[in-house]
Amino acid sequence: MRILITGAAGFLGSHLSAKLLDEGHQVIGMDNFVTGNPENLARLTSNPNFSFIRHDVSNFIFVPGKIDAVMHFASPASPNPASPYGYTNLPIQTMKAGALGTHNTLGVARSHKARFLLASTSEIYGDPLEHPQRETYWGHVDPIGVRSVYDEAKRFAEALTMAYHRYHGIDTRIVRIFNTYGPHMRLDDGRVVPNFMQQALRKEPLTIYGDGQQTRSFCFVSDLVDGIVRLLYSDEHDPVNIGNPAETTILRFAETINRLTNNPSGIIAQPASRLGDDPQRRQPDITRAREILKWEPKVSLDEGILNTIPYFKEKMGLA
Repeated sequence: MRILITGAAGFLGSHLSAKLLDEGHQVIGMDNFVTGNPENLARLTSNPNFSFIRHDVSNFIFVPGKIDAVMHFASPASPNPASPYGYTNLPIQTMKAGALGTHNTLGVARSHKARFLLASTSEIYGDPLEHPQRETYWGHVDPIGVRSVYDEAKRFAEALTMAYHRYHGIDTRIVRIFNTYGPHMRLDDGRVVPNFMQQALRKEPLTIYGDGQQTRSFCFVSDLVDGIVRLLYSDEHDPVNIGNPAETTILRFAETINRLTNNPSGIIAQPASRLGDDPQRRQPDITRAREILKWEPKVSLDEGILNTIPYFKEKMGLA
């Protein structure tokens, strides 16, 4: 297939591009580098089946030649207000990527009669009252909270995607992505994995917020990309959760990072949540992914962290 991937210079978009190129597809990457990192494209540019267009998806998109699939991954994704790439510091761009970007990429899919895959998120569930979260759960989201620019942009994007599917007959798919980590994350992303990794490799104490009992479910990037590609190849139109159901507390996760990096400096606690609507629990129900896609994660947390450490060492000049 000839596939357009928006957000191709991002953490997930670059891994997805590499996977599809490895499978023999042609990939057209698109990014405006607001949060994407040009370095993530370096390993792709030598492949003759890869081409790149620098473009903001909130503007009209034209790609010459036939397109067989469109995968919309362009959006800021970090909730951390301390990061320049966090969506609280890019609120309008985030809303535009979710609304106008989804509208424009759906337009490309419609004009080419291409299949369309939307990268949605577990954040559409908000601070969930259902646990673990199934795709049938409607969510518990503050529509005007500080995180709402991301949550509601993705919820709107899902609604628009389903509207195009029902009204125009577009062959759509929606993946709800849970916490993912691995090589090619930005060091200054501001999320928990880059923060913990850098503190641990500097032999500093890891900073948690509150008592550290809030939970997340961390999926290694190769597992996530495998699930997304399986969804692209499937005929499933309703949303599918892709993530690791192995729930862990942030405190336990910090202890794991310290153990695997041989960091003796321990953990320090700061006042709870810098964002008032920070989800307290996050765990995917992946029953539908198992049944429809025959997918479940294979990489353990220890294995994934050990595969990620060399990347952070290299980027920090410690290799």
